[in-house]
Amino acid sequence: MTDTAASKASRNAIFLVLVASLGYFVDIYDLLVFSIVRIPSLKDIGLNEQQITDKGQLIISIQMLGLLIGGVVWGIIGDKLGRIKVLFGSILLYSLANFANGFVHDVNTYALVRFIAGLGLAGELGAGITLVSETLSKENRGYGTMMVAVIGLFGATAAYAVAKFGWRNAYFVGGGLGILLLLLRVGTFESGMFKNVENSNVSKGNMLMLFTNWERLKKYIFCILIGAPLWYVVGVLISFSDKFGAALGATTVIKPGDGIFYSYIGIAIGDIIAGLLAQFTKSRKLTMAVFLIISLVSVHFYLSDTGITPERFAVLSFFMGCTVGYWATFVTIASEQFGTNIRSTVTTTVPNFVRGSLIPITLAFNAFKDKYGYIHAGYIMMVILTVVSLFALSQLKETFGKDLDYLEIS
Repeated sequence: MTDTAASKASRNAIFLVLVASLGYFVDIYDLLVFSIVRIPSLKDIGLNEQQITDKGQLIISIQMLGLLIGGVVWGIIGDKLGRIKVLFGSILLYSLANFANGFVHDVNTYALVRFIAGLGLAGELGAGITLVSETLSKENRGYGTMMVAVIGLFGATAAYAVAKFGWRNAYFVGGGLGILLLLLRVGTFESGMFKNVENSNVSKGNMLMLFTNWERLKKYIFCILIGAPLWYVVGVLISFSDKFGAALGATTVIKPGDGIFYSYIGIAIGDIIAGLLAQFTKSRKLTMAVFLIISLVSVHFYLSDTGITPERFAVLSFFMGCTVGYWATFVTIASEQFGTNIRSTVTTTVPNFVRGSLIPITLAFNAFKDKYGYIHAGYIMMVILTVVSLFALSQLKETFGKDLDYLEIS
């Protein structure tokens, strides 16, 4: 490769990482904006305190259902038609949904629009990580996916800041950011690995391939299980921190939006540490194991903080965020486990199935909560999820430095 060609390839790779990072920024903004504005938005449309909790859980679950369905659809599109088409289609859908969300006045419409937003949001991360993983060298792709996560996760802090100007404005800004990014993506190039198989006769985007081979199916399930604790921490322990705060005897109302803000700063920092640790140890598995164990410790500090104050909650949210900052590492592990012809399907569905796992996790948590109360239920779920995740991680092969230019054969 000539110096000019190498320089151009390097610039293209940097641009791709930037575009994927900004896409994930908008993705996280839109994904978490409801958790941040849940209380004021539902109060504004006329719900009482108990309805805000019950309907809030319902709307989050419906949004996650959209992510589940969208993950499958966009993943298959990414393998059959290309990663770029997913990047354009997904961001257009969730941007329009967020504009619509700024006009809702009842719970049913709210839930429907969050479902549509979930469908769109499902394609962003998987397509971006797949493109970066397939474009950067096997030595550097960990840095690339780390940057996607780090820049992207600050979308949560942006959502928190914008929400202070009104919950409807927060949705309008989210939609506007998406449209701006859509324009920036003009000129983004397709993955070379995808181009090599685009016109071949090999089966592409065939999700059934994951279920017709026992070894593939096990890998796929284990990839989903290793990420579940993160969404429990964010989707339950922090998103409903007002209830946990009351159970801990807080004298001041604990605001979930504050927790989202500080935890996602922590997650971004944690992703940097996890990415560098994986590069240093040349092991994504070891990195994941360390973070899973430390996250269990951080949750213990949170759930045992009797008389918690908003200041201590902010510190604990940041700490918990740091310890679950393995999102980029987790998604990269999933991407590296499978061949080019189903990589987009896997990389898009796995993180969305993890997000969607919040539905059964919330149901299980509520069952434990009704019997044992918020604090004990919080402990029980975290221990179960951590043990399951560590077991799943132990069953996966180390993929650091693995050559990804290969196919899955039926």
